[in-house]
Amino acid sequence: MRNFDRLPFILAGVLFLLAWLLGFPMRAQSAPLGDVQCTLIADAASGKTLYQDGTCDQRFSPASTFKVPLSLIGYDAGILSDEHTPAWDYKPEFKAAKRDQKTVDPVIWERDSIIWYSREITRRLGNEKFAGYVSKLGYGNSDVSGNPGKDDGLTHSWVNSSLKITPVEQVDFLRKLLARQLPVSAKAYDMTSAIIPTFQAGGWTVQGKTGSTRLGGDADKDKRSLGWFVGWAKKDGRQIVFARLVVDATRTDMPKGLKTRAAFLKDLPLLVK
Repeated sequence: MRNFDRLPFILAGVLFLLAWLLGFPMRAQSAPLGDVQCTLIADAASGKTLYQDGTCDQRFSPASTFKVPLSLIGYDAGILSDEHTPAWDYKPEFKAAKRDQKTVDPVIWERDSIIWYSREITRRLGNEKFAGYVSKLGYGNSDVSGNPGKDDGLTHSWVNSSLKITPVEQVDFLRKLLARQLPVSAKAYDMTSAIIPTFQAGGWTVQGKTGSTRLGGDADKDKRSLGWFVGWAKKDGRQIVFARLVVDATRTDMPKGLKTRAAFLKDLPLLVK
């Protein structure tokens, strides 16, 4: 009888254990997603790492840093002509933020990070040619399929979607760009260098592109956003390539890419002497 008396307690214990085991993964998934930060600086010629801090081998959306390879593609394909051609007028169907509702040329596109201009370039390329270029450039995971079931890769793949890249891959791509080892025309290299924004930082002449995006959707538990700043810099005959990435849930009063850029420009003279 004693064994029967104990049976309810044994069953309760087993049920408790099963509930704990089944519930454990759910608790793990609901934990806040971790912050990621990386600063990577390399010598442009040799590839030697000059400074590295943080997690630099995790892939994230390139966001507007994709405007660097897209510039190469646009000029190589003949869609873009020079610094100020084509100048395309804004159309209401672009549904852009008010600050982007203006006539845009390649210089303004890169300087003000105008996404509708990027999409007009990719639309003119078409799906097959666009995917072919990204694959040939070896950019990140080269996945421009877009969001599952939405058939939006041509216009959305590089912003919190299928296309992803690590800081290490960003730096490797930029080294190839500067060495002219990518399968594009000389004009594509020349014009891309001409339109990427330029900054000064403690004697360094810096050219680079920011990127900002939220990582989670409205119903997603991932509340983080990211900020990129990637590019190259010259000083006293020396040339470096760099990538800085910040991923966290901190809210800022400006796009995270702009904040990341400001911090990097301040830090650069201290990181590489």
